[in-house]
Amino acid sequence: MAVLTIDNISKSYGTIQALNGISFDVPEGSVFGVLGPNGSGKTTLLGILLDVLQPRGGTFRWFNGMPHNEARRQVGSLLETPNFYHYLSAVKNLQITAAIKQHGANDIDRVLEVVRLSGRKHSKFSTYSLGMKQRLAIANALLGNPRVLLLDEPTNGLDPEGIAEIRELIIQLNQQGITIIMASHLLDEVEKVCTHVAVLKKGDLLLSGDVKEAFRNEDLLEAGAEDIQQLYAVLGQLPGIKGIHIAGNVVRMSVKDQSAVADINRFCFEHGIVLNHLSLKKKSLESKFMELTRNN
Repeated sequence: MAVLTIDNISKSYGTIQALNGISFDVPEGSVFGVLGPNGSGKTTLLGILLDVLQPRGGTFRWFNGMPHNEARRQVGSLLETPNFYHYLSAVKNLQITAAIKQHGANDIDRVLEVVRLSGRKHSKFSTYSLGMKQRLAIANALLGNPRVLLLDEPTNGLDPEGIAEIRELIIQLNQQGITIIMASHLLDEVEKVCTHVAVLKKGDLLLSGDVKEAFRNEDLLEAGAEDIQQLYAVLGQLPGIKGIHIAGNVVRMSVKDQSAVADINRFCFEHGIVLNHLSLKKKSLESKFMELTRNN
């Protein structure tokens, strides 16, 4: 079941096309990453989904067509760090935002426990580290126990420890049943938490779907033998091999799946070649993303 269906959403700012007919579904229970370089349309899309911006064209539906006013109360959001009062405690700040939202006033202790700030809930906001401030912002988004959490660049500006804290919190929240939609350009971090992905570039949707399926692509395989020229000639006869070339004392090639490793080993043995090196180097999400955006 999809918690969100986006159908042909477009948005422009004058002559700049921020979104160009974007369509995809967000499955319930997923951690859905909206990925793209700066200027790709990620924040614009989240703004439309939260009714902060109006699209030029297209539609979107929360929870299979639930009325927007009702749906919005089930969607927590963090588009940017809220302007908390620096001289007030976490509790006082959340009391203020709960009053503005008109819900979640009885939920403050729970959300502070979720983001592991209970021990500092009476400390002034000004005494918090950047990671703690971001966790308080997520606590603010969790007021009212939403079904979906929208996060725009949740680890932006944080040090490695802060990034790890937010990553662990996202995983924890998802395990509790919350669907999370997060925009980010930190691809290594997204690779660690996201189950599904949509990749944007200059307002265009390049691909979307399950992370593993969406980025299914050739991986790099290295093979070595005593006679590297003979190995190169033999491997060139094997179907499904792309980009084969000699690099030093190994032959490198692109393969589509891991089963090719056993096929290559057997093929070489049948042709009288004993391999002394065989290594599959899987590409990271980041390298595949960079190839995708560069080629498009």
